[in-house]
Order: sequence, then structure tokens, then C-alpha cells
Amino acid sequence: MEIIDTFFNVEVLLRTYPLMLKGLWITIKLGVVSIIAGLALGLVLALIRLYAAPPVQLLARIYIDVFRSLPLLVLLIIVYYALPFVGISMSSFWSAMVALTLVSGAYTAEIFRAGIQAIPKGQFEASQALGLGYRHMMVDVILPQAVKIVIPPLTNNSINVVKDTALASVVAMPDLLKQATQAQALAANPSPLILAAAIYVTILWPLVAAVSRMERRIGAGER
Repeated sequence: MEIIDTFFNVEVLLRTYPLMLKGLWITIKLGVVSIIAGLALGLVLALIRLYAAPPVQLLARIYIDVFRSLPLLVLLIIVYYALPFVGISMSSFWSAMVALTLVSGAYTAEIFRAGIQAIPKGQFEASQALGLGYRHMMVDVILPQAVKIVIPPLTNNSINVVKDTALASVVAMPDLLKQATQAQALAANPSPLILAAAIYVTILWPLVAAVSRMERRIGAGER
């Protein structure tokens, strides 16, 4: 059938499969590094916004609002193409990682802030009554409880980061989508793009299902 030959051409898929695997590895590496860096940045920003001096809180809030409003594609172009004019040059991988981290950190900060603020005041008061310092109160009492609350939205944000890695193709990074696009051009057939879409679904669908299960369990526990 013509539709099979056009979109599911086995010969083209087999010929371009090694190229797609190479792109998949780069996508996974970029996603993991960006997620970890974004989590660290987001936690620091959340703590600054909640507990730092008012002027520093304002700076953190401005950062969070700006980077949540800025389209990732625009930020990618700025980091990769504009920063070299001021003497800051990075590879396509690190440019994409920095852009993803800056945006992910802003969203993660709000997630952590909401999780910390959801902890009852009594937990803070009890920690202070026990004589715990700020660091021990946060590490031993508050953050472990907040993490349980924020796991579902953090997982959702991580899924979005992995999907957003596809935008890195605009800075010539050979990720999964870039390799699929090149394979499509070389083969004059869209089958590699269909394979790339199937790979994204295969990777992300279990994570989406896991988030749904976690949300149901948390909801059941609250009831």
C-alpha cells in the first residue's frame, strides 16, 4: 500500500536506524543533564524566594517570572547565536543544556515553593522548638515531606524537558529529531520522522502513566 511505503518504509527504517540510535543517545544525555541541573537550580531559587532577604527574593522572583515567560526556542537562539558576540561561546550541546536548565529551573522553583508552603506550620514550629537550625530543619524535616508532594509535578516537568530537547535541533545539535530530519532528507521519505515519534512515545508514555498512578495514590492517601 502507498501509505505503508510512504510512512512505514521498512527498508528506509532499517537503513537509518543506526543514525536514530545515535540521536536518541544524545537526546537522553541532554535530557538527564538538564533535568538534574534544573532540579538543583529550582531548589536553590525556591529557598531564596522563600527565605532570603527581601531584595534577593525580588531578584529570584524576577528571574522565575522572566524565564517562565520566555519561549525556549528564543532562549536557545540567544544562547547559541548571540552570546558569542559578548565572548561566550558554547557547543550546541552545552547551549541547549544551559537554555533547558534556565527554563526548567524557573518552573521547578515554583513547584518546590508550592511543596514547601504546603507543609503545615506546625512542622516548622516543632523543628524550632526542638532547637534545630535552619539547615537541619530543611534537610531533615521539611524537604523530605515536600518532595513527596512535588514528585508528580516534578515528573511532569521532567517529561516536558525531554520533549523540549527536540528544539535543540535549531542549534545544529544532532539529537533524535535532527537525525530523523536528516535521515528523511537523505531517504526522501518521512518514515524516519514516524520512527522518531514512536521512540518519543515509547520513552515518555511509561513516565506519563507513572505520574498518573502517583497522583491517584496521593489523592487516595489524602482522602
